[in-house]
Amino acid sequence: MAVLCRPAIQVPEYVITNEETLELAQRLHGDHPQLDLILRLIEHTGVQKRHLIQPIEKVLQHPGFDARSATYEAHTKARVPAVVRRALDYAELEPEQIDMIIYVSCTGFMMPPPTAWLIGEMNFRPETRQMPIAQLGCAAGGAAINRAHDFCTAYPDANVLVVACEFCSLCYQPTDLGVGSLLSNGLFGDGIAATVIRGNGGTGVRLERNGSYIIPSTEDWISYAVRSTGFHFQLDKRVPGTMEPLAPALQAVAEEHQWNASKMDFYIIHAGGPRILDDLSLFLDVPPEAFRFSRATLTEYGNIASAVVLDALARMFAEASALEGHRGLMAGFGPGITAEIALGTWSSEFES
Repeated sequence: MAVLCRPAIQVPEYVITNEETLELAQRLHGDHPQLDLILRLIEHTGVQKRHLIQPIEKVLQHPGFDARSATYEAHTKARVPAVVRRALDYAELEPEQIDMIIYVSCTGFMMPPPTAWLIGEMNFRPETRQMPIAQLGCAAGGAAINRAHDFCTAYPDANVLVVACEFCSLCYQPTDLGVGSLLSNGLFGDGIAATVIRGNGGTGVRLERNGSYIIPSTEDWISYAVRSTGFHFQLDKRVPGTMEPLAPALQAVAEEHQWNASKMDFYIIHAGGPRILDDLSLFLDVPPEAFRFSRATLTEYGNIASAVVLDALARMFAEASALEGHRGLMAGFGPGITAEIALGTWSSEFES
């Protein structure tokens, strides 16, 4: 069975604290009629700091969509290879042993996709399959794991590399003054994650089942308006309440596997915000401590979009608390409203 190995994570060097974010919001939007609400929402995100690929002064500028696209490509090429190299090392594999690369990002666009450049840059085989995923937002990390699992089920000896590269700061729009937009300015951060799903062998989460679920008629709750100035993030106030209809979907996937989603040994959940985790704890009837890895990601990095689930998983590896046979549930949430759900068992049996 396919094994999800230890992820490698990198966050960029520029840091903005929540206190600095609040001061910035007051300075830039002092006359906003809902400023008190916005400040309260940002303060209650639970985010202590976020990492950015550029100093905040440069983030606040808008040099144009073309310039931002060039920045996205330059930082992708400068930063991704080192993260990929560490992920391969964790999986004890070389580039030529990878059969497919799944690359997810919703904060920039390149064509051909970054996979084409990466294959040549890091000496992956020319036959390596490519699967870029650009439009699943924060759910894409979970989707990438699930599509890698599907591929390894079809090709049992295959190995898949997953890369999540999110530079959310490049989506800042100074003219977007809605409450949802200003909240997102204090919530999202930049980060890169990579992991390998081995077709056999390896230490990590042995993937056993996956599923998807979409809440009907919610496609405009999380979306981009694509304009000449770039991606304009749109967030509906109803999004934090989506765990009530999504919790039964998680339960249903577990029940199909004859497991109980309320009785798992570990949980790796996308931390879109504190209420997401609080509500899921309530509706799945699990203690808040069960989501400690996701909360730590939110606190230390903010919402790093598709990279959240991989960072939360990396924190579980670092804690070394998972034991042989422990059962776990992973879930990413994003536009649609979409849930990507995976079940797995911790395995430390290495086969070559």
